[in-house]
Amino acid sequence: MIRVVFLAQLREQLGVAELDVSNTQIKTLDELKHQLVLLNPLWETKLLNSKILTAINHAYAKGNQPLVDGDEVAFFPPVTGG
Repeated sequence: MIRVVFLAQLREQLGVAELDVSNTQIKTLDELKHQLVLLNPLWETKLLNSKILTAINHAYAKGNQPLVDGDEVAFFPPVTGG
């Protein structure tokens, strides 16, 4: 299983904080994004937005990074502050 976590305003926009996804066919972060869109097509505009950041096991990650069973993937909006 891959644990998927949605943080900050993205969690509110998607209406879910976290979920578990079977990784039998998912080998990369990009594949996970597309699988999540298949689960809920309304998520496409948010999850495939190039501004959304991702982390695998608390380290920033990009699209073709591999995933393995037990990984935690977080999706979150760009961080701003002052």
